[in-house]
Amino acid sequence: MNDTKTSTNNTKRKRLVELGPESLADALLQLAGHNDTADELVERLIATPRENVRKFQAKLTGLKRSRRFIRWGESYEFSHELKQLLEVLKEGAENPAMGSKLVVKFFKCDEAIFERCDDSSGHVGDVFRYDATELFSTYAQRCSSKEWLADLVFDLNKQDPYGVRDALIHCAAEYLPESVVRYLIHRMQQTADEELDKYEKQHWLHLIESLARQIRDPELFLRTRTAYRGSLNANAWLDIAGVYLASGDAQTALEWLEKISDDDVLQTSRRDTMLLEVYGQLGQSQKQEEIAWKKFRSCRTVTALKELLEVIGKERHDTVVQEELPKIHANKNLSLTDAAFLVDLSLMDEAGDYVLERAEQLDGDHYYSLLPLAKALEESGYPLPALVVYRSLLDSILRRGKSTIYHHGVRYLKKLDRLAADVDDWKNVSDHQSYVQKLRQTHGRKSAFWSKYGVC
Repeated sequence: MNDTKTSTNNTKRKRLVELGPESLADALLQLAGHNDTADELVERLIATPRENVRKFQAKLTGLKRSRRFIRWGESYEFSHELKQLLEVLKEGAENPAMGSKLVVKFFKCDEAIFERCDDSSGHVGDVFRYDATELFSTYAQRCSSKEWLADLVFDLNKQDPYGVRDALIHCAAEYLPESVVRYLIHRMQQTADEELDKYEKQHWLHLIESLARQIRDPELFLRTRTAYRGSLNANAWLDIAGVYLASGDAQTALEWLEKISDDDVLQTSRRDTMLLEVYGQLGQSQKQEEIAWKKFRSCRTVTALKELLEVIGKERHDTVVQEELPKIHANKNLSLTDAAFLVDLSLMDEAGDYVLERAEQLDGDHYYSLLPLAKALEESGYPLPALVVYRSLLDSILRRGKSTIYHHGVRYLKKLDRLAADVDDWKNVSDHQSYVQKLRQTHGRKSAFWSKYGVC
């Protein structure tokens, strides 16, 4: 799909180029007259770099002075305005030091922005954490004054009232060499040692921990995590093992991973993923294979299968799948993961039988897993298995009785009407007429649903 879209865009671009500059200019001006975003783009394109920088600074001043409250429903549009402001800076600041400094000025507007904005959705925060951070990193990578950059982000993080400024620390290794990262760590450690306030001290230790992870210094990470968190738990052991593994010390990573028992179900998945790499680095192929099989059988997915085959050999793909099918069918409890696994492998006969054998266990409340399953079965020409999945989704909607989602239920019932016409053998599933009759008996008083069904 992406390749098709790229090809289409390339064709469009070629045809637009062939139109010539005058035609494109006229079209842009016409569009700008009806669309504020297009007008902003035109203004940005025709302005000189200096004009764009001045415009950026003026808008920053406006942001800090504005008192208009941004409601939750307006936050997405407001985040788009902030992104456009960063685009103005990108077009204007050509000098990397100036660009870095101006992005920092953008970050310093965080308090003025968040104090008048309901960002429950996180749209505005993401502009800081992703768009502004990426732009800063782009400038900073080209900036030759690395210690100046380190001081710049250090000073910025002396305060972080809304937890977005630390994003520039979490990517520091992208734009600072290790020697300067260590200089930054030294400044932070001195500040943390002198800090009397517990929470401020933890703020600096948290940043040092991030930098230690980035430069792959496990001893510094361990020392900082201990100072920051105090006693270490299984989650900390995993983090520590991860830094040792990244540093190339697989043996020490293994020692930390072995502290986590199978009883700690919240951490075993992450531990086993790491063990897979550890055993590979240590050349312990038998243990690596055991872990790969364990991961695959605990949660059969295409990704887990790929990991397994990387260890035991890709040529065993068909053998592994054929050996697993009886195990999947032998477990009479419904596993939506196993159902999705069969679909992902295009084993639609198996997937259809699997669903029909466990139709009574389908729970339509699991919408996000069941809808893709139903669509895949329907599109592959398996109307009866698809039908029982759609029924579970409809039953869930009617059972909950929320009129705001009745339109989804109506769509499912219309789909059931169509699917029923394609079913030749109902097997042990009640036919469509019987199902609808029971539906009316159970939910006949939900007039809002039935009226929608009659109109749609």
